[in-house]
Amino acid sequence: MKAWTLLLLFVVLIVPPVRSAGSDVAPDRLARVLQSGRLRVCIWPDYYGISYRNPKTLQLAGIDVDLARELARDLSEGVQVEFVDSSFARLIDDVVADRCDIAMFAIAITPDRAEKLYFTQPHLHSDVYAITTRSNRRIRQWSDIDRPGVVVAVAKGTLHEPLMRDRLRQARLVVLNTPFAREQEVEAGRADVFMTDYPYSQRMLANSDWTRLVAPASPYAVMPYAYAMAPGDGRWHQRVERFIRDIKQDGRLLAIARRYHLEAIVKPD
Repeated sequence: MKAWTLLLLFVVLIVPPVRSAGSDVAPDRLARVLQSGRLRVCIWPDYYGISYRNPKTLQLAGIDVDLARELARDLSEGVQVEFVDSSFARLIDDVVADRCDIAMFAIAITPDRAEKLYFTQPHLHSDVYAITTRSNRRIRQWSDIDRPGVVVAVAKGTLHEPLMRDRLRQARLVVLNTPFAREQEVEAGRADVFMTDYPYSQRMLANSDWTRLVAPASPYAVMPYAYAMAPGDGRWHQRVERFIRDIKQDGRLLAIARRYHLEAIVKPD
């Protein structure tokens, strides 16, 4: 047998094949983050109190912006955060396509998302709230919302879209492409209310003089909020879970929540 034939046989039998990036080898994001010194964090930059980019200064602020930086510091002194703009509509695609290592913008754990993403233990939770105009005479209290003739706006891709499809019996639901579009519909009078959560409702009350908050008389749909990662990387998942446990126990979660007036929705356990 010729020498090159023996060599080929040795390579086939002994040397393991090199796996491509698309193979089934589990990723090691923790090692990659530590080696590169870069933690890529998906955020929704319009989420007031959570991950909000001020349109005047272009500076990011919010509980999950601060906690992303805490996570980077916990991982290693040399790790820096790189924020990646995302949204609820793009969340699953961005995380699964590895555009970020983790999504940190108070993401509600819904069944559809839980099928495709790995969630940490929750750190916040919020009920559903409605925003209407001060001049709207049809909506005075929560029980006025699901009535004939009422138009309810929600943003596409948010938890409120499937929730209100399921809950509304008499009101008409309209699904808008962006949160800003749902606000425009209500301000213009084409919709009576739009549905949101506690942090975003605080943005509306703080920045819009036409808004009025309508809160449910009793818990309506309290949702746990957590961080999301791509499945299949147990080491990375465990490291982030440890971070969540630590910030709950050492007081950082509550302290940073107070900084943004969100202590009412902290989930301590």
